[in-house]
Amino acid sequence: MKTIAYYISDYGYGHATRSTAIVRELLKQNETVKIIICHSFALRFLQQSFRHEPRVTFREVATDVGYVLKENSLEPDVEVLNENVSFYVSEFPAKLDQEMIFMKEKNVSFVISDISPLGIAGAAALNIPSLGLSNFTWYTAYEGLIEERLLSFLYEQYKQMTYHFSLACSNEPHWGIEENQRFGFYSRKIDDYEVQRIRKKIDPVGKSHIIYFGLGMKVDIRTLSELPIWQSPNCRFIVSSNVNVNHPNVYHIPTNAAETQYYVAAADLVLTKAGWGTVSEAVCAGVPLLITNRSSMKEDRHTIDYLVRHQLCDIIEWKELEGLVVTPSLIKSCRRQKINHYKNEAIHIAEEINKKIKSK
Repeated sequence: MKTIAYYISDYGYGHATRSTAIVRELLKQNETVKIIICHSFALRFLQQSFRHEPRVTFREVATDVGYVLKENSLEPDVEVLNENVSFYVSEFPAKLDQEMIFMKEKNVSFVISDISPLGIAGAAALNIPSLGLSNFTWYTAYEGLIEERLLSFLYEQYKQMTYHFSLACSNEPHWGIEENQRFGFYSRKIDDYEVQRIRKKIDPVGKSHIIYFGLGMKVDIRTLSELPIWQSPNCRFIVSSNVNVNHPNVYHIPTNAAETQYYVAAADLVLTKAGWGTVSEAVCAGVPLLITNRSSMKEDRHTIDYLVRHQLCDIIEWKELEGLVVTPSLIKSCRRQKINHYKNEAIHIAEEINKKIKSK
């Protein structure tokens, strides 16, 4: 039995949900592996997702910083972000020592990272093969936001990857590593019965448009409840459990719901920031996308550029969102997108990862 350490970024739930899709496929395809998930922010969600899987265990560890947003905004707080990344870098040698001890004790033979530099650096220090899997790295995401010395540090960690699997919307350097492969979108599997059950629960009569409104679990904008969008005629909205909006036509995803991809698939339209996890779930489910634009976020710009180039979304500026009312003509316009041309690549990605695991 080979032990795989799977490092998942601590920023939001998107990395956790998409990593769940890959872990499930790895286990399904390869009975000779067990996986230790290294993560902290969404650990309860991950534990719930694998509660019946004895080959998955968990290790609580802070894996990276992510973004820091300004209060009541989707935009980054550059000053605080620099402080947090600087502290992360100063603590990195001590954290690296802890990872090396962990990998030795657990006899880890392969490391997968989405997309924390910590596991990659630990693997390199012990000459263990590692694979980076993501649509970005924090090196490229932070360009233009943090100091050059901090960027250089991150670059040095990521270039130690043995393999790099880049996903749709990626715009990464080659990294000068052994092998780069490119893949499209993927998500956890969709259960059509559950999707229809959710639709009927939210819209029993079946005459309303269902809108998934997804700003992410790390966004807290207190003025959301004042937006006119909630008054959109013949519309019902799905929001995360943490969204502080209380209207008769707003349905909160239960806090204990693990298979949140069903709620995305149940929608007629997904209105979201350009988070790759939600975008990918919508694309794989064939649901039209309306994306809020954050020009200051390089990761978002790469995602939006890709989606626009492939006619996979419509764009709305945050200022426009403040006055938006969803109309039948808006939904009809978004339905012109070419989302149905894409398939879920989770099985293919897991096959390629298993090849790497077996070859080492």
